[in-house]
Amino acid sequence: MSESGYTFVPLTGEIRPGEPTDFRFAVTGPGGRNVTGFEVRHDKRLHLIVASRDLTTFQHVHPEMSADGVWTVKLTLPAAGAYRAFADFAPAGGPALTLGADVFVAGGYTPRPLPAASRTTTVDGYTVELAGDLVPGRSSRLALKVTKAGEPVTDLQPYLGAYGHLVALRGGDLAYLHVHPEGAPGDGVTKAGPEIVFYAEAPSGGDYRLFLDFQHQGQVRTAAFTVHAGPSAAQPAPSTTPSGKPGSTPSAGEGDHADQGEHAH
Repeated sequence: MSESGYTFVPLTGEIRPGEPTDFRFAVTGPGGRNVTGFEVRHDKRLHLIVASRDLTTFQHVHPEMSADGVWTVKLTLPAAGAYRAFADFAPAGGPALTLGADVFVAGGYTPRPLPAASRTTTVDGYTVELAGDLVPGRSSRLALKVTKAGEPVTDLQPYLGAYGHLVALRGGDLAYLHVHPEGAPGDGVTKAGPEIVFYAEAPSGGDYRLFLDFQHQGQVRTAAFTVHAGPSAAQPAPSTTPSGKPGSTPSAGEGDHADQGEHAH
């Protein structure tokens, strides 16, 4: 919730499932006061990501800030349970930060399993195909191809300064991964589809959930994937003892910390 003297402070009390709620929060600075100066990054002063702990629901919204530094956005969280909210911003003159806080929705809760890994998903008649693999310990190229009715979509519209926005979250602890887009609209090189390319840095093996926002015909849609990151390319192979039995080596996740830096917009 805190980094470099800045803290994400939720101000909303009880949230009920399915009921629109004014979600309020502030970002306090090193002096303890609400921060009111923010840099505009990817067309907005602050991006708010809200995902359920089981990673089956996801929202990306843009709150409005009042003069006293309190941010408000209308949120409807569909079911009871635990959620994680991420505030992505850069205070004026300060570092780019992603701060997280837990949000709870009242009521009985049964967590759902992570959806099965797949390279193809559909949303509102669009099909999105994923090419590329997450490899822990290095930057991985991920290309997402958008088609509709079997035809490639070549007229994607810019959304937050790019033809797509990708959030990657690690299953279990919801670590927020570092993702970069390739190119930008209007640079004379980047095409408006059907492929949107990102580079993601996964710190460890395991399951991850990818959420791609893209805009077409004036509407933003979100395509979601579950992917599995294989063993790290930097991880040594198990040692072999004279008897031929595997020796002791560190586990793949030992000491891992996900990069909390900027994600792609």
